[in-house]
Amino acid sequence: MKSSTLDKISCFLAELLGTGILVFLGCMGCAGTDNHLQIVLNFGFAVLIAIQCFGCVSGAHLNPAVTVAAYIYDMVSLPMAFIYFVGQMLGAFIGYGLLKALLTTDLIKTGAGLCVTLPKYVTTPQAFGIEFVATAILVIVCCGVWDPRNSKHHDSVAIRFGLAIACLACSAGPYTGASMNPARSFAPALWNQHFDSHWIYWLAPLSSAAVTAIAYKAVFRREVVEAQITSDEKIRHLEDVQLT
Repeated sequence: MKSSTLDKISCFLAELLGTGILVFLGCMGCAGTDNHLQIVLNFGFAVLIAIQCFGCVSGAHLNPAVTVAAYIYDMVSLPMAFIYFVGQMLGAFIGYGLLKALLTTDLIKTGAGLCVTLPKYVTTPQAFGIEFVATAILVIVCCGVWDPRNSKHHDSVAIRFGLAIACLACSAGPYTGASMNPARSFAPALWNQHFDSHWIYWLAPLSSAAVTAIAYKAVFRREVVEAQITSDEKIRHLEDVQLT
């Protein structure tokens, strides 16, 4: 089997397992509690774990919106973006399915269903706007990490993303569930057969990711120009050193 094929399979499995971890741990942390701080920190830590596990394999997008941004930002090709998408959707489905198998029905059937994202306290246009803006901020964080000028500062990426997700969830969570991720919203909706206002959690994150990535790439991204020393310059430098 060619190495390129193995790489694609590896990325697919990384996105599948990473998104499964996100949905499984994130939604499990919501079961049986109304403590908002616990919920947002739990999702942040779930993202941290998934990125720490698979960031070196696939980049750990865990989110079709992030993959859209990565494609626009020239981080992945269109065929790879599709592979990532399939892995994310299947991983979210499996992650929530495992959760249903391990938790009692009373915990899963809370409200519209455990972890089902719905607008609350706000109108539909406001919910769309909240998801759009929250996803835009998330994508700006991604683009900042992917910026060539930041290539040497990736040691704490998992922590940074985990805290960013926790912050966004803390702010937007009470109003929309702070999904910012079609895969994360689709799996609970599918398993619980509850699709009220579900279109928001597809259209807002995906459109926001595309617009934000295009804008960041056009306005902020800069390529790093490495200083190159010609052979003549090296010779002159050696001569200067010898003379001194």
